[in-house]
Amino acid sequence: MGWLGQLNPTPAFPQYSGPYKVGSVDVEIPVSELQSPSPTPSVAADLPTVAFRIFYPCQPDSHQKGARWIPSPQREYISAYARFLGANNYLSHFFSLVPQLLYYISIPIHENARLLEPNTSNAKWPVMMFSHGLGGSRNSYSHAVGSLASHGIVVVAPDHRDGSSPISFIHTPSEKEKIRRVEYKKVAHKASTEVYEARDDQLRIRLWELGLIHDAILKIEGNKALSNVAESPKKHTDLSIFAQKLNVHQPGAISFAGHSFGAATVVQFVKSVFYRPSSEKDSNNAIFNPSKFSSIINQITPSTPVALLDLWGLPIQSPTTTWLRKYPMPCYNSPDGGHNLLAILSEAFYKWSPNLQETKQVVAKPSNSNPDIPGPHIFYPIASAHLSQSDFGVLFPWVTTKVFGAKEPERVLKLNIRAILQVLRNSGVEVADTSVEDLELEGTTGARSVQDDRILSRKKDSVRGWITLNTDPAPGVTRKTSKGPSDAVMEGEVLGEMVHESER
Repeated sequence: MGWLGQLNPTPAFPQYSGPYKVGSVDVEIPVSELQSPSPTPSVAADLPTVAFRIFYPCQPDSHQKGARWIPSPQREYISAYARFLGANNYLSHFFSLVPQLLYYISIPIHENARLLEPNTSNAKWPVMMFSHGLGGSRNSYSHAVGSLASHGIVVVAPDHRDGSSPISFIHTPSEKEKIRRVEYKKVAHKASTEVYEARDDQLRIRLWELGLIHDAILKIEGNKALSNVAESPKKHTDLSIFAQKLNVHQPGAISFAGHSFGAATVVQFVKSVFYRPSSEKDSNNAIFNPSKFSSIINQITPSTPVALLDLWGLPIQSPTTTWLRKYPMPCYNSPDGGHNLLAILSEAFYKWSPNLQETKQVVAKPSNSNPDIPGPHIFYPIASAHLSQSDFGVLFPWVTTKVFGAKEPERVLKLNIRAILQVLRNSGVEVADTSVEDLELEGTTGARSVQDDRILSRKKDSVRGWITLNTDPAPGVTRKTSKGPSDAVMEGEVLGEMVHESER
């Protein structure tokens, strides 16, 4: 049957690399049932729900069907992606061939499966929140977050309604119009007053959503009854499976990760919560100002693990949040320093010099800190593109290879996951072993090894094609680059420019 599978033209995901099967539930909860740590921003006044997908370890005998990668209504999603891409050159040809195939791509999860009993010392699964980038959604990083779930992490992937997705849908059963649409907001990628203001508004929505979702997870873990308006008549989502099974109350227990705009979102979220405005002026400029009595205040600590994939610097350079830029990442308020802070760049973002320097400034330890305090873990895999950190790279490798020269997309994602898992281990988070196959150790098969120290090693060539960086600036060194890569998962006009350059 193997050769028949190779004849199937429908793109498919590889299997997850961890030892556990992965279940998933789609969740959308009315804001009225949740407590926001911060007042609702005016730009979010017409958003009555928050939506997210949960990926989790499920029972080994689970056989429920997977979820469609393009959710319903599929035709509208595909049409929105085509508009978002501004189909041209290779992309126009791509979208002329594959829309029908996109309908049948399935995420290899088991929808609404029973949760696996936690085998951790506290009988609770660790939890991570993962924020998507421009052009993303709750599904578009499914292979990365599903791989983490297959190692014993409950990952919550929000569907941000800030206009950063090609399209998103709000279920409003109390209104005559059952479904409302949030269209993509086209904002320039070059800095200007208007751009900063637009990105500030998007961050206000994103951080407000993360605060609400944190409250939702606490309520779900506490077995509080919540309405899930994402349910269809054919599906019943039993959120009670998570009751008393999630490690979300211990300070610093929840990990935060994001890609591109999502990474910028995570930076602003953890710093906004940890530092909070100390003056009326700062308070007026805060895009997120949680109450000192809110539960999220106790959650974000110096021990909070943070993983930033292709951090996009522009949104955090806004004059509005200048007060926040002077503070280092929360981890540096501890003698352990950056041991729990990970930044992974694609090679494309490594070669984007201004953004690389911004990333280094964000994750670097303070200049006046103890020299013995460790700095962050920061790496990039050779021959990787911005898309390599999303599902797009593993589903359509020929596109990323032809347009960006990216190679081994599945391996690149495995390197990302290995690094995240090892940072979590070093932070005391109990996750499943990494397989020897993933460690790329020759001469053994099937065995598993707990530690993966090589993936975080600063020694040259410790892992093939995995380059360690430091956070020191390189004055006087000018790196030859092409135009900066797009911050989006896939951005039409930038891809068009890059394709045009490659044809010269």
